[in-house]
Amino acid sequence: MPIEKKRTITPEDLYRFQLITECKISPDGEHVVFSVQRVDEESEKKYTNLWIVATGGGDPWQFTHGDHADTKPRWSPDSTRIAFLSNRVDEGQPQIHIIPFAGGEARRLTDMEGKFGTLEWSPDGQQLLCQFRKKDQEALEREKDEQKKELGTVSRRIERVFYKLDGEGFLPKERWHVWTVDAESGEPSQLTDSEVYDELDPRWSPDGKRIVFHSNHADAPDLDPDAVDIFVIPAEGGELRRLNTPIGPKQKPVFSPDGKWVAYLGHEGRGDWWKNTGLWVAPVDGADEARNLTERFDVAVSCATINDLPGGLPMSPPTWSPDGDRITIQTSRHGRTVLQSVSVDGEADSLRTVVGGNGVVGSFTLDDGHSTLAYLRADMQEPAEVWTCELPDGEPKKRSRVNEALLHEIDLGQVEEVWFEGPGGRELQGWIVTPPGFDPSKAYPSILEIHGGPRTQYGYLFMHEFYVLAAQGYVVAFSNPRGSRGYGEEHARAIWNDWGSVDYADLMAWADFVEERSYVDPERMGVTGGSYGGYMTNWIIGHTDRFQAAVTQRSVSNLISMYGSSDFNWAFQQEFGDQPPWEAFESYWHQSPISHIGDATTPTLVIHSENDLRCPIEQGEQIFVALKKLGIDTEMIRFPDEPHGLSRGGRTDRRVERLKHILRWFDRYVKKDGA
Repeated sequence: MPIEKKRTITPEDLYRFQLITECKISPDGEHVVFSVQRVDEESEKKYTNLWIVATGGGDPWQFTHGDHADTKPRWSPDSTRIAFLSNRVDEGQPQIHIIPFAGGEARRLTDMEGKFGTLEWSPDGQQLLCQFRKKDQEALEREKDEQKKELGTVSRRIERVFYKLDGEGFLPKERWHVWTVDAESGEPSQLTDSEVYDELDPRWSPDGKRIVFHSNHADAPDLDPDAVDIFVIPAEGGELRRLNTPIGPKQKPVFSPDGKWVAYLGHEGRGDWWKNTGLWVAPVDGADEARNLTERFDVAVSCATINDLPGGLPMSPPTWSPDGDRITIQTSRHGRTVLQSVSVDGEADSLRTVVGGNGVVGSFTLDDGHSTLAYLRADMQEPAEVWTCELPDGEPKKRSRVNEALLHEIDLGQVEEVWFEGPGGRELQGWIVTPPGFDPSKAYPSILEIHGGPRTQYGYLFMHEFYVLAAQGYVVAFSNPRGSRGYGEEHARAIWNDWGSVDYADLMAWADFVEERSYVDPERMGVTGGSYGGYMTNWIIGHTDRFQAAVTQRSVSNLISMYGSSDFNWAFQQEFGDQPPWEAFESYWHQSPISHIGDATTPTLVIHSENDLRCPIEQGEQIFVALKKLGIDTEMIRFPDEPHGLSRGGRTDRRVERLKHILRWFDRYVKKDGA
């Protein structure tokens, strides 16, 4: 039989990839429900439907149909019903629906105006617990008046400091609160209320009598964002009780099986972004202090590995074993995100790997008996798919293959992991992608990719952009310099109030290593990155001319003007000595790439989204104007209506266009028009 010739990947393949966004195993362990998102190329809309697969094997089947978004599936405790959010009735307003698993139509349960967050069944199956934020009364009144609706907002009165959020826009006056919904009648009940506080991540106690959540009840939460506490409230509402926990950010609280403890994720201290997120347990009765169970392992309890087809790779809440002795968590280290369990009593060998390997474990759930685990897993060869594993030591099995046919026809090239010596003899990790049909006797153009964050990590995860560049004949190199997550707190802290220092040194050592490969042409090297990676790209062009071209994306250029204009607002000062610019002007200015731009000579393409609230577009505009004034070849590509996360979640035609502009620029200046 003739060998089937494979094609290379293209920017337009973004239309063909399907993303699994979440998976949940049924309490009886028999089935997994998962959400699959697809893109309609004609309308540019993204639709999501629910699918089912049996844990015992067999092909998955589509459970809901239609051009709408069915998300957040949740099994009832008896495994007979699935609650989910859907916009099938009103495209702009998802509602809770319930569908019988044995068959039948989905029933719309709620008629609420606002935004849903978390969703969870009560242990007795009679109620649903949700995090919900009502729509502002002013917005409701405007929508009911056709003239006012057509004219739009007249003005905005801003009183709080954190008043906008990237990807959402201007925040409403209403806050997130804890609600319950009757699973039969759909009658909602609001359990908490405040004009100042957000109540987040609510979850039931095992007996259904209490609810735990986290909230910041400081006098001015926006000015003390890490003063987060864990609260417990009666299931019918009433007085809040604060648990005894140290100051610091907290998230995803979960009761122990006996209801006596709460596990949560967080770290101690205000503003110390470099610290590892740890797994903590706190007694509900307040008799003992909260304990960090993972601190001694110097490991990040997180899903810190990033890519541009993220799907269902968020943090899952910690999961207690039925006997309450162990807790399962995600941890990120050395380019991987794995599942591990930790002993609550802190025994010496307490950190054990449940699911490891060179990949990333995202959303995960266990059945009631903890005999079967269902999870999403991705690696460098494919985006997230559903996997199951029989515990304690069964063989992991892949249960979905939503992108298998597409990937079967594509030659992605090869990826090599390398460890190299950085400044001071420090061992650093990187990866090199070589093009399809790679010939080691040739000299290829190369592109250095720099991740954002900075406290994230590149790693064993499918990156469409890297493969697109490799498909066009580029060697693509990416690494995790100091400042990245996944290598311990010392590594992450190394650039604290010192951006553009050892991170730059590590990246130049990486560029040296790549340049020394016999198959890399040292006269044809490019550099690109987004967000903090855009910061480093701006920094690089102001400090070296070794690269023939640069593409700076959603970048940071001026830390002084970014203060107060980003949705992170004043809180950026925590990264930079915890002082505002008027008290530390020289430090902010020295760490700003714009202060060094006068030495730049590298042709640079500036890409920025016009609705980027994380790194406002004025950051890219400053670089573009400066380069123009300096007479350096530059262009600016602006994407309307898009937020900071265009490359991983924006409208697909704009994502395709972005990749084509990157290729065009590098082809012109690095490949030298295809030479």
